Amino acid sequence: MTANEKILTALKSTITYLDNSMLAVGKKDENQLEYSVWHVAAELEYALFLFSITVQDEIDTSKWKLNPKLKKVEVGPTLVTVQDLLNEAEESLRGEKLLDAYKNISIARHYILKIQKDFTKKKREALKKKK
Repeated sequence: MTANEKILTALKSTITYLDNSMLAVGKKDENQLEYSVWHVAAELEYALFLFSITVQDEIDTSKWKLNPKLKKVEVGPTLVTVQDLLNEAEESLRGEKLLDAYKNISIARHYILKIQKDFTKKKREALKKKK
């Protein structure tokens, strides 16, 4: 299996977990949502690792603008943004545009990390209220 095929496989797995996340939002199932978002993050990290091995010398992230300066994370719309980024990344991968795919996956990971940070913050606040 080539590196591109491995990246594409990780990306497909990411998209499956992302779909599960979106279903969990609709069902208001917070446990399933957190579980699925965790897997999305893990698969994105794996894809980025594979990219780092494949295009390590070509990556110059200094010119990238990572837009997400979100103060308040809205999970549903943020997941939709991630979905768009991953669809673009998949298209770029199929078109052999590795750097474009890498950039989109990197930005998607940034959004997912914001969601996870928000989950942690909410749990911390809930624990403080219990005390």
